Amino acid sequence: MAELSDLSLSDRLFVRTYRWRRIDPVPFTPLAKPLAECRLAIVSSAGLVLPEQEPFDKSVKGGDWGFREIPSDVDPSRLVDTHRSRSFDHGPMARDRNVAFPVERVRELARDGRIGSVGRRHLSFMGSITAPGRLVAHGAPEAAEILVQDEVDVALLVPV
Repeated sequence: MAELSDLSLSDRLFVRTYRWRRIDPVPFTPLAKPLAECRLAIVSSAGLVLPEQEPFDKSVKGGDWGFREIPSDVDPSRLVDTHRSRSFDHGPMARDRNVAFPVERVRELARDGRIGSVGRRHLSFMGSITAPGRLVAHGAPEAAEILVQDEVDVALLVPV
């Protein structure tokens, strides 16, 4: 993670003046069954897309609140980084997509019996959404419905 001093002047000013949202109480749902019996899906904010998918729109004021569906059998090396933020080093994610979208690690967890199964699709959002109203009102409920349709028990949130 970047230190404030690592950021450009404009990014430092933005971070210092941004009105961060507080969610209290934080929603929590305990697992209804052991993790070894749960279906898991990845929800990442790495802004990764498949080459044939529309990239996230960097021109949307406040951030592109949509998401892309990523099939669980994806070769992670095919994923394209369309994240708009300059505030972090994209290098590690470029060298190994599992840093931000750990699909191979999740498959290993299923193979080793640590989780019950892998969801048939995962979700990729754009991070750095500075105006999250549309995400909260539209993107997140649509994503939640997909996870419910896929009978996902656990979402592994990978913030970038």
